[in-house]
Amino acid sequence: MVFRSHMSLALEEARAAADRGEVPVGAVIVSPAGRVVASAGNRTREMNDPTAHAEILAIRAACEALGSERLIGHDLYVTLEPCAMCAGAIANARIRRLYYGASDAKSGGVAHGARVFSHPQCHHFPEVYEGVNAIEAEALLKAFFAGKRTGTE
Repeated sequence: MVFRSHMSLALEEARAAADRGEVPVGAVIVSPAGRVVASAGNRTREMNDPTAHAEILAIRAACEALGSERLIGHDLYVTLEPCAMCAGAIANARIRRLYYGASDAKSGGVAHGARVFSHPQCHHFPEVYEGVNAIEAEALLKAFFAGKRTGTE
């Protein structure tokens, strides 16, 4: 099978999240056959739920669609480095590969901060590929937060 990035769909989800006033993060779950199983954008404000990160919502939707608590062999594309909470969920879901765009030195949990996958208590960790469409993902985040600072949101 030829590799095909699904980051463009994750970026669409991130843009839709920004349009809703949410931090622009989008996520996509892809089956081993390359079929999109679920996609989501952040909805923490809309749902009044601090766990409603794009990754968590996409994992929940994919698990429901497949009727399983595990996503063995599935890949996750997300526009921002997952936080520690999301990294834990990724490990528990048994995601095969994680592709992310922008790094998050402040709140990341993969390459920064908690580095969840490097702990001996982490019983599963995905292959990690960082920097996928990072420039576009970073630009979305910067524009969103610049609008918050200037009140032009």
